[in-house]
Amino acid sequence: MQHLTIIVPDGQNNLSSIVGAYKIFTRANACWKEAGKKELFKIQLAGLSKEVEFYEGLFTVHPHTHISAIAKTNLIIIPSLNHNYQKAVKANQLLIDWVEKQYKNGAEIASICTGAFMLASSGLLDGKTCSTHWAAADVFRTMFPKVHLQTDKLITDENGIYTNGGAYSFLNLMIYLVEKYYDRQTAIFCSKVFQIEMDRQSQSAFIIFKGQKLHGDEMVKKAQAYIESKVDEKISVEDLSSRFAVGRRTFDRRFIKATGNTPVEYTQRVKIESAKKAFESTRKTINEVMYEVGYSDVKAFREVFRKITGMPPLEYRGKYNKEAVV
Repeated sequence: MQHLTIIVPDGQNNLSSIVGAYKIFTRANACWKEAGKKELFKIQLAGLSKEVEFYEGLFTVHPHTHISAIAKTNLIIIPSLNHNYQKAVKANQLLIDWVEKQYKNGAEIASICTGAFMLASSGLLDGKTCSTHWAAADVFRTMFPKVHLQTDKLITDENGIYTNGGAYSFLNLMIYLVEKYYDRQTAIFCSKVFQIEMDRQSQSAFIIFKGQKLHGDEMVKKAQAYIESKVDEKISVEDLSSRFAVGRRTFDRRFIKATGNTPVEYTQRVKIESAKKAFESTRKTINEVMYEVGYSDVKAFREVFRKITGMPPLEYRGKYNKEAVV
């Protein structure tokens, strides 16, 4: 029998991802047993404390064991953290060291949502692709510049390390892992029991783009503000660089370093975010919205919109605006 460890970090962190992971894998074990097979995993919650409170004492978790009692495990699940990531990481350094040691001893690791902060703190994500909640992306990039963060991805899978996007998308990661460790039929069964859509690949449609502002380049911040104030206009990178008296190559380099996007990508994201809000809250047509965000070519607008949101404009409007005219 293999061993599954669900981490219970110290601090006011997220309870639902701990409970959700436990319930889904427990059900997968039961399904496996009902099919005449032996349970695949011994599932244990493990942490540093005998008791961990959540939501100001409203709920309490009593882990099965202390991490020191687990000499070897096969799969580790790290739940999502609270919003004070540095504090959470500092309070759980012993857990982080244990996770790193177990990985080097052959264990695989899955981080849920902002649990990626704990995983990245181990150094195991350096040079690897990772996802986390889109709302934490700027902070994550600042803290872990060596990690290739891709917040559009719902799930990443690299060298025995799995990460996923935000909030309840962790349910999709659990189904993904059930298929990986059990089989497709068990994953399908769990998806039906818990009513979780299978094979989701992206969290792009859920991202609210607010601009990457956690950097110290004042010129880039002014350029960002200018782009955001001219949503209805076409802006060329040449115009931007000359406006701020910087050469094109230097402007591009500084912009990418500060925001993680090229100036063109950033401009597109600003415009598409404005278009999304219009589709969500008004009855405007595709063409009306397109012109309002500075596009005149329908094909180009649709392609950029789909690239950023993962769906065409009409589908997006239908999904988020029941009052919109079809």
